[in-house]
Amino acid sequence: MSESAVDESAQREAFDRHVVPEIEVLYRVARSITRNPTDAEDLVQDTMLRAYRGILRFDGRHPRAWLLTIMRNAQINRVRRKRPELLRDPDTAMARLADEDSADLGPEAQIVDAEYDAAVERAVDALPEKFRAVVELVDIQGLSYAEAAEIMGVPTGTIMSRLHRARTRIRKHLESSGAYVNGRPT
Repeated sequence: MSESAVDESAQREAFDRHVVPEIEVLYRVARSITRNPTDAEDLVQDTMLRAYRGILRFDGRHPRAWLLTIMRNAQINRVRRKRPELLRDPDTAMARLADEDSADLGPEAQIVDAEYDAAVERAVDALPEKFRAVVELVDIQGLSYAEAAEIMGVPTGTIMSRLHRARTRIRKHLESSGAYVNGRPT
């Protein structure tokens, strides 16, 4: 057997072992991200293709997390392709989109919104990984507790507990930075 045939055989075997069992989870997550069955199928197919190409470099640990990272990156690239101005000058494009969203706000409100958004981002970034992952899955990507639990491989109650603790930490971080006072953004 030639070396390329051995590599191809190992590639198929690793793909069958690590990727194929996760297809249902990938599809559910893709549906929650895209909100469209056709786009979800395309995203899963793109994820699987990328996984197949890179499976020989994968260490075999945490295949679901590895696949979801591939999916997230594939989705980011898909969005960028749909909005090519993000590729040319992402800072200007994002600023323009933010201006369109806040066009009805006065200058003071726009500054407060931008500062508050930055404070929230810093608070989320300051979380330990297990809390940040739950916030990203539930609060940012909009997954249900059950979906997040399945992705992270923990019970639903653990997701709920981590989310509560993460939100408490975010609120405390915002309060200590002065961005949040008496339960309201400043």
